[in-house]
Amino acid sequence: MKTAAYAGLSRQEKAEKIKKIRTVPAWLKGFVVPVIILALWQYAGSAGFISPTVLPTPLAILLTFYELTISGELAANMQISIARAVGGFLLGGGLGLLFGILVGFSKKTESYLDPSLQMLRTVPHLAVTPLFILWFGFDELSKVLLIAMGAFFPIYINTFLGIRSVDAKLFDVARVLEFNWHRQITRLILPAALPNILLGVRLSLGIAWLGLVVAELMGSSAGVGYMIMDARQFSQTEKVFVGIIIFAVVGKLTDSFVRLLEQKLLKWRSSFKGTH
Repeated sequence: MKTAAYAGLSRQEKAEKIKKIRTVPAWLKGFVVPVIILALWQYAGSAGFISPTVLPTPLAILLTFYELTISGELAANMQISIARAVGGFLLGGGLGLLFGILVGFSKKTESYLDPSLQMLRTVPHLAVTPLFILWFGFDELSKVLLIAMGAFFPIYINTFLGIRSVDAKLFDVARVLEFNWHRQITRLILPAALPNILLGVRLSLGIAWLGLVVAELMGSSAGVGYMIMDARQFSQTEKVFVGIIIFAVVGKLTDSFVRLLEQKLLKWRSSFKGTH
């Protein structure tokens, strides 16, 4: 069978084919370190080296995840958290894109708006959370606005930088073609600034999840963050780990989605992919 498969191939082609067979897929390499950590973790917990209250074993966490899934508690809390994160991201990200275009396109607008926005950008989430609670209470509005505040700045800054990085010669071409303001944005600025904008979207999604955690931990009656706080009060460490893992997995999935979007929208771009 092997002889037939390699028949008619040169020595170099055979070597390349064998190398491809022996090469570990890139997606599989990412599981090597987590699997080793989980195996050591399970062994340490099963041998009694670590207290279950401090650090439960992966199998105990998996069992708790199964129980929460069967009871429907996890799905209900995830639905609420995702709705908050999406609402805050769309609000903050949409405004960030709009303000980034306005400030990036006009120096006059930049001189009026950018200094104030840069000052607000340095204010931490934890510093404004009590103020948001005083203004808007513990309702959904305060949580969505807190998430939106964090999601606003990455897209705003990257959109602004992306527009200012557009080659000035393209604007000369736009003047020759007599593009109006709308066509300059849709046909020239946004396509050229798209790599920076998508980077801003990735960063914004990550900060939106951080804002969600802060909002739900500070005061909430539902959501994954509330589930974590409720479990902490009753020393249900397995449940706390389930919530943390949920945040990590959903955050990774959203980041992977944007990276896939980058690959499809930025096929034209040629850049360094890293060494082997």
